[in-house]
Amino acid sequence: MFFGGDPSGQGEGPPGGGGRSRPPPADVDTTKLYKTLKVEKDADEKDIKKAYRKMAKVHHPDKGGDEHYIKEINCAYEILSDPEKRAKYDKYGLAGLQEDDAKDNRSDLFSMFFGDRADRPRRGADINHTLKVSLGDLYKGKMVKLAITRNVIIGSVKECNNCEATGSINVIRPVSLGYVEQVQMRCDDCRGDGYIFKTSRVREALEVCVERGMKHKQKIVVRNMADMKPNTVPGDLNFILEVKEHPVFTRKGADLLISKKVSLNEALCGFEWKIEHLDGRNLIVRSTPGEVIQPQTADRKRFVKIISGEGMPSHGNPFIRGNLYVMFTVEFPSEGDLDEDVVATLRKLLPKPSSKSDTADLDMDAETTEVVHLDAGDVKDFGKGGITSDSDDEANGNPQPVHCQQS
Repeated sequence: MFFGGDPSGQGEGPPGGGGRSRPPPADVDTTKLYKTLKVEKDADEKDIKKAYRKMAKVHHPDKGGDEHYIKEINCAYEILSDPEKRAKYDKYGLAGLQEDDAKDNRSDLFSMFFGDRADRPRRGADINHTLKVSLGDLYKGKMVKLAITRNVIIGSVKECNNCEATGSINVIRPVSLGYVEQVQMRCDDCRGDGYIFKTSRVREALEVCVERGMKHKQKIVVRNMADMKPNTVPGDLNFILEVKEHPVFTRKGADLLISKKVSLNEALCGFEWKIEHLDGRNLIVRSTPGEVIQPQTADRKRFVKIISGEGMPSHGNPFIRGNLYVMFTVEFPSEGDLDEDVVATLRKLLPKPSSKSDTADLDMDAETTEVVHLDAGDVKDFGKGGITSDSDDEANGNPQPVHCQQS
């Protein structure tokens, strides 16, 4: 007695299978790949290629698509675009292709269609929200309580019979006299979801942790809290940090910067002032004896000093902090602020001038020497003095118009 096979051993089996051949099982599924690409079983090579390109574009991971689903699309296209593989699949299903997969020593190309992975739902789209925070929030860390509203499935879920749970249907429409075309359209019964279901807008409370040292535009992810859809894992809620500008501190990396204006007196004789830090602490900044604040550095850059370890905490290791930079501006006295007595006293106390300033000490010839004084000026006006001649304008590329004298 024989069970399940051809007693003569001459039965039909998978091409290239080897060993005892057998007919394909009666319940073999030969439609899954076509459903994946959303095409009919009699679709030609052109239709399959067109459907693949469309779905690959829509479900690309860069556009929020599911990485596993795009792999299924690629696998389905690889099989259905190959005539030999497609013929095997149409007769034996995916099982008829597994042996070829093993012979090629490839990774399990079809494992996504078998076992637990075949039933694994797709992942829904993520939702982005902006979360406004202060620089102090990023310095100290903060737990933000939020209320979100999302779609939640209520009641039962049924597969759409109109599109066979694919979300789209093929429609024949006339193009011109005697010609028709088959187009794929969204199923109106299920609105392209493939399932008939109802949703309700539900308000839920969330707590979002803003960690110390986070940065502008950094993303905080709350897993699986986006809208719900059938046979789909909800996407994530992404909260994008937007840091409000601070009136005192400027941040770059883990360092902070403040600007400080000091008088000439403070720059030469010392200073002391209070900084209220981002965590509420008060720092008393005091110069050391003999410390001089320069108007600028030797290479004509802004004069800067640092307070070590008083910058931002590092994200992931808040015990390591950057530095606090202080950029100085020396404010000189205005005209009229210094009377003759003050000038005489300063002249005695300050270091001797680099050049002679008393006209009595200068070699002067009354006939060839003239005493002049300084007026206010702006370097932007350099080159605009005097009367510009026509020849100068032409040399600078600004030709003057020719005027004709009329009698």
